[in-house]
Amino acid sequence: MPVLRDASCCTPMVTEALSEDAAAESARGFKAMGDPVRLRLLSLIAARGSGEVCVCELTGAFTLSGPTISHHLKVLRKAGLVDSERRGTWVYYRVVPVKPAELSQLLDTSTVTAAAEAGT
Repeated sequence: MPVLRDASCCTPMVTEALSEDAAAESARGFKAMGDPVRLRLLSLIAARGSGEVCVCELTGAFTLSGPTISHHLKVLRKAGLVDSERRGTWVYYRVVPVKPAELSQLLDTSTVTAAAEAGT
C-alpha cells in the first residue's frame, strides 16, 4: 500500500512522546492491521484503482465466509482505516488515507535520524 505523505497534515510523531489517548488510538489502528486477513483486506481495497471496492469482490478473494469477512471489515472500519457506503444490497469500502499515513509516521524515524546526523 503506498504511503500518502502530506507534510501539512502531520509532523512526525517520533519527535515527541504520544499522549495516553493518542497511544490508545494508534494502538487500535495497529491492532486492526495486525491480523493477516485484515491487512490483506486493507491492501486489496487500497490497490483498487477506483478507490473503492464492493464487499462482493472482497469475499471472493478469500476462503472465508461472508460473515467472517464482514467482521474483519467492521474492525477496520472501527479503527478508522476504511470507510463504507451502502448502495442497495452491497457495501462499498474505501481506505481513509489519513489514518494509515498517521500510523506510518509513527514508524518513520528518518526525520529524527536526519536531525541527529545534522547535529553531529
